[in-house]
Amino acid sequence: MERIIGLLMYIVCATTAFAQSSPSLYDFKVKDIDGKEFDMASLKGKKVLIVNVASKCGFTPQYKDLEALYEKYKDQNFVIVGFPANNFKEQEPGTDSEIKAFCTLNYGVEFPMMSKIDVVGDAKAPIYKWLTEKKVNGKMDAEVQWNFQKFMVNERGELVGVALPKEKPFSDKIVKWIEEK
Repeated sequence: MERIIGLLMYIVCATTAFAQSSPSLYDFKVKDIDGKEFDMASLKGKKVLIVNVASKCGFTPQYKDLEALYEKYKDQNFVIVGFPANNFKEQEPGTDSEIKAFCTLNYGVEFPMMSKIDVVGDAKAPIYKWLTEKKVNGKMDAEVQWNFQKFMVNERGELVGVALPKEKPFSDKIVKWIEEK
C-alpha cells in the first residue's frame, strides 16, 4: 500500500512539474514601442491577437482592419499586440519612434505596439519562440511565414490558433474565436 501511495505521489508531482514547465503568455515581459517594460501578465483574462507587423509590406493596409477589429472588440476582453519586425525583405526598416509615427499618422493605431524584434532566425525573441515552437509552448509549431501572421492566445494565456498573413483581421476564423464564450 505504501508503494502505491508513493507511486501516486510521484505521478502527481511529475504531472504538476510538467504542467508548470510549459510557460504561458503571462510569463513574458517585453519592451513597448516607447521603450518601457510591458508585462504580458497585464493581459490576463483577455483574448490576445499577436501580430508581427511591417510598414512597407503589401499587407501593411491590414493595420486599418486590425485597428477596426480592436475598436470593435476591445471592451469585450480582447486586445491586439503588434510586434514590428524587419525579418522579411527588410520591410520594417524604421526605428521604434518612426514606426509609432507611421502607425499613428497613417492608420490611427491605438492597440498596444511593442518595440521592434526578430520573429524568425537565431535572434528570434523569446516570446516568438513560445508562439512558434511546440517544444516551448506545448501546443503547436507555427513558424512565422511573413509579416502580419496572427497568433491567437486565449484568456488563460494559452496559444490556441494561428491565422496566416493573407488571412484578413475580420476573417470568420478570427471573429468566431473572439466572439466564442
